[in-house]
This record gives sequence, C-alpha cells and structure tokens, in this order.
Amino acid sequence: MPGGRLTQQERQQIALGLADGLAYAEIARRLDRPTSTITREVMRNGGPTGYRSDLAHRATEHRAHRRRQAAPRGAQAPPQAHGRDPEAVRRYEEVFTTVMMQSGMPQMTSRVMSCLCLTDTGSLTSAELTQRLQVSPASVSKAITFLEAQGLVRREPDERRRERYIVDNDIWYQSMMASARSTAQIVETARQGVSVFGSATPAGARLENIARFLDFVSESIARAAEQAREILHSMPEETTESPAGPAPDGGPTPLPDKD
Repeated sequence: MPGGRLTQQERQQIALGLADGLAYAEIARRLDRPTSTITREVMRNGGPTGYRSDLAHRATEHRAHRRRQAAPRGAQAPPQAHGRDPEAVRRYEEVFTTVMMQSGMPQMTSRVMSCLCLTDTGSLTSAELTQRLQVSPASVSKAITFLEAQGLVRREPDERRRERYIVDNDIWYQSMMASARSTAQIVETARQGVSVFGSATPAGARLENIARFLDFVSESIARAAEQAREILHSMPEETTESPAGPAPDGGPTPLPDKD
C-alpha cells in the first residue's frame, strides 16, 4: 500500500469516483489507499458534492507550506503522556475530526470537540484550545457555543478563575437522549399530518408509516442509552475482560438486563 501524500493524479481519480457515485471504500480500493485517507481528503476539501481535485491539491500544498514556515528547523512534536507516539496521535486526531464532520458538525467545531475528547483530563481552557489548534480565540468561542447548545460540553471556572470547557463522561448519553427527543418531535408532527391529509390517502399513509417507524427508533435509542449508560463510567480495568464472554456470532457481548 503506497504511503505519503496524495498525488494530483490520485485526487483527479477521487473526483471522478465521486462524480460516478462511488463509495469512499471503493475509491480507496482502486487507489490502494486506506479508506480513512480518502474520507479525510474529501471532507477537508469541500465534501462529496464540492470536492475539486485542483483546488484540493493547491490547498494541501498551501497547508504544507504554512506548516514548514511555522515550524522552526529541527522542531519536534511535543512529547505525549503515557509514552504515546506523537505522530500516531496526530493522525488519529485527524480521523476523529473527520468522523465528527461526517456526522454534520462544522469543521472548527469538530476540531474543538476532538481536542477535548482526546485529552486525558477531558477539559481545556480557551487559551489551551487556541494554542493546541493554532486558531483564534473567536473561532474557539464560536465552536464552544455550538457544542454547549448541543449539550456536548459544559463550562465551569477552575481554581485560577479561568473558564474551562469540559467533556463529561455522560455526553454521549445526553447526545443520544437529545436525538431521541428530537425524533419524538418528528413523530408527533407526522401524526398531526395524518389528521390533516387523511389516513386513507397516500400522503396520510406515508406520514403514518414515518411516525410508526421513527417512534420505534426513538424509543429504542432511549432504552438502549439507559441500559448502556453505566459503560460511560467504567474504568479501564473493568472493561478489559467481559465476564459474559464474546457473543456467539463474534459480535459485541450483549448488555446484562437491569432489574
């Protein structure tokens, strides 16, 4: 499998693949590249509908030029805690950020979310985020405002009265519950439409089926989130081995039923 940066010819192949409606995995297979490389390339350069090979190539060269100018000769990445490989951490941060972007989160918000989630403390100040991401305080503030509105971060002052942004262990539970509530609102609205259009009409029947489907989905999300919530508070030693053993089909071990 080839390494290094994508060439201009490879970017042209990516653009052609997107135009043909190919999945990232298929484009990656044809180029003999990891799927994550293709995903990151597309999401950083306009997304599947806005990707242009020539613009992407110039943007990449510009970013590389800026990094060379910003980094002093002989400068090395800061040491990582617990003996982690700094380059592996950097690559993983890019992948994590790309996944956040694919979920619909703006790019800067995704970067801030990744930065918070991938710290051992789970909290950073505005100054720390600004330094780590090399962006302006205003960009961080805008991203935090978005994340706070989604219930994904919270603020609290530290011992030096600086405002810290915190990612709780519970954020993914709260996110799932918010999703379930949002879906439940769609269910209610769809059922209101049934009475307007009439249950015997094609539009009314469609709305009723939407409501039934999403009602089942929202209830399932809420129930699963409640059952799995304790996992978010498990310590590493508690998750190294499951007493129930692996599932028969090789999938994840089912959660025990709660009384």
